[in-house]
Amino acid sequence: MAYPQLTGEPGAAALADSIRGGSLTPLQAVEAAIARIEELDIGIDAVVVCDFERAREAAVALGRDGPRGDQPLYGVPMTVKESFDVAGLPTCWGHETWRNQVAGRDAWVVRRLKAAGAIVLGKTNVPVDLSDWQSFNPVYGRTCNPHDPARSPGGSSGGSAAAVAAGMVPCEFGTDIGGSVRVPAHFCGVWGHKSSWGLVSKHGHDHPVMAGRDAHDGVLSIAGPLARNPEDLALLLELTAALPLRRKGKPLRECRLLALADHPASPVDEAVRAPTLAALASLAAAGVRIEHGSALLPDLERQQHDYLRMMNIAMARGMPAPDGKRATATDWFDLLDAQARCELAWAALFESYDFVLAPPAPVLAVEHRGEPVFRGELLIDGHPRRAADALFWAGLASFPNLPSTVLPIGATGHLPCGMQVIGPRWSDLDCIAAAGEMAAILHW
Repeated sequence: MAYPQLTGEPGAAALADSIRGGSLTPLQAVEAAIARIEELDIGIDAVVVCDFERAREAAVALGRDGPRGDQPLYGVPMTVKESFDVAGLPTCWGHETWRNQVAGRDAWVVRRLKAAGAIVLGKTNVPVDLSDWQSFNPVYGRTCNPHDPARSPGGSSGGSAAAVAAGMVPCEFGTDIGGSVRVPAHFCGVWGHKSSWGLVSKHGHDHPVMAGRDAHDGVLSIAGPLARNPEDLALLLELTAALPLRRKGKPLRECRLLALADHPASPVDEAVRAPTLAALASLAAAGVRIEHGSALLPDLERQQHDYLRMMNIAMARGMPAPDGKRATATDWFDLLDAQARCELAWAALFESYDFVLAPPAPVLAVEHRGEPVFRGELLIDGHPRRAADALFWAGLASFPNLPSTVLPIGATGHLPCGMQVIGPRWSDLDCIAAAGEMAAILHW
């Protein structure tokens, strides 16, 4: 089925071109985005911290000064995930305790976006502690999927993806440790990019208990953009990258791809499998070289085990697990060694393949539930499966620190479906470019 789009609003780069060309002013662009939020967000609840007056002031100042050459996002209104600090706005990660804790400075990502001419209208909803594939909390309530209000937009960057998909803003910035950019992109039918670990600084993206302490970036977790087209993803990534980005620029039809459409560690529901296989068939029919198995793949079940253990320790900052056991320093160094071996195994695979294609999750947008998704089960082709197993598809790129671009590939019924394009570490722009070529084949 065709990829469902909910809006005809332009993307970030196109909007910036219109503003620079004089078709509208920064203030007019901001007022239009505010009007869309006020109209569309009533039934979605994506933009939960509004900063409209300061956005208007920033737009007036930009319009008065005029565009500079180093402002490719000149006048573009956008939002960011609630967990990023924005000076003067609260950062609470969904906790009542910190709902009034106001940030004194902008996060790295926010500073870079503002320097490029973007105007931050506010912040979007998250689950408590960014630890669910839903986006609801006692402070800001529940965000709904704009394709179906009875379903989740994903998490933890669910508010981010919902705002972009509905057309409230052209682009967003989220974070990802367990699919938190990729799954919302998949659930909402937008583009998302999990950056190579270490590429985009997460300074100013700290749990409220660590506010102002300049905490380390943390293993596995990354910051990455969401948008409605690949060009905006690449632009947002280039503007926020702390390291130079390389481009191989190899045409897709000269690439060798490996597809993983299913795996025993996390079986994929037919609602995801069917559009995935259809997309792979369309790509193959267009001359793209795709293989469906390789002895070069690492032990993915072992990788999943190590990934979940590392992620749980990292997110709990070493506190005891539910069974009361606490990881030792030796346990942690053993996990770092396992991660290094995993990175080397994937690097060896990418000597033979250019990209790996995979589902971002084994299901489409899940129905709302009263508890976190990972405390329960998911139905896969009618059979209950431990929900934590679904993190297998996030861990493919997260544990070995690889980049992954999610593009929309189609739908089952009214629900969109995405696909991951995973590449070698630091090949972020090539992942986005390859995904763009795939989109052109599939639906543009």
